[in-house]
Order: sequence, then structure tokens, then C-alpha cells
Amino acid sequence: MSLTLNHFSIRSLDLPACERFYCGVLGMHIGPRPPFPFPGLWIYPEPTQDFARAAVHIIGIDRNDPEGLKRYLGDRDEASLQGTGAVDHVAFFATGLAGMRERLLAHGVALRERQVPVLGLHQVFVDDPNGVVVELNFPASEAAALAAAA
Repeated sequence: MSLTLNHFSIRSLDLPACERFYCGVLGMHIGPRPPFPFPGLWIYPEPTQDFARAAVHIIGIDRNDPEGLKRYLGDRDEASLQGTGAVDHVAFFATGLAGMRERLLAHGVALRERQVPVLGLHQVFVDDPNGVVVELNFPASEAAALAAAA
């Protein structure tokens, strides 16, 4: 048997804010999405038409017509849609630390940085518009090069 992570899903009341964060800030891309009976976005690390490459599914809530979502995935209390609940965070491998720092600062997104020396990782933690913690793992060599150039 083999298992690999396919995607993570977030229910959100604000699809435009999610698109701005995941695409405008993190540099991901909107891509194809099946015609589900509720609004949403499928977000991909790079432009593609391959459904299997989606990393993030944003599940929109249509307050004027919530029945499609309720029938398909079940009902959830809107108060439960903030933060990560029992899931602490989601993580991506990334490159381009300098550019990402610039984008985060330009969009007013607070970041928290950590080093994991044993793994050779420089971690950047940010919160998405729904309060979901997103971890971006860059090669530690990128952070070292930036520190040496400063």
C-alpha cells in the first residue's frame, strides 16, 4: 500500500481573500475545478490543467444557497471555520526565500521564521485569511546567503 498527501481543504466565507493570499501572496495558481454544487477554488503550485496536482481546495459557503454544500459535504457551524482546530498547520516545500519575504511584507502578512539545522530548513510561518497556519520550508542555504549579503 502507498499513501501520499493529495490536498488540504479549507471552508471559507471569503473566497476572494483566499485567492489573494494563496495566489497573490504565496504565488500559487487557480486551476480547474469540477462543477460542484457549491462555490470554491482549486489552487495549484504551478499553472496546470491536471486536477491531480491541486494542493489546496477552498470550499466556499454560499449563504444564499447553502444546500449544495450541506448535501455534498455536510453542515458546519460558521463559528468553527477559524483556525486549524486539531490540525496545527499545513506545510509546503518552497524556494525563493527573498522574493517570498518581499511579497509577504508588501501584502502586510506577518511572518515568523525558524531554523531547523538538522534538516537544513529555514521555516516561514504565516496565517491565511481563515487563521490556518501555513509553513513554508526553504533550503537553509537560501537564508544563509541572504544573511551573508546583508
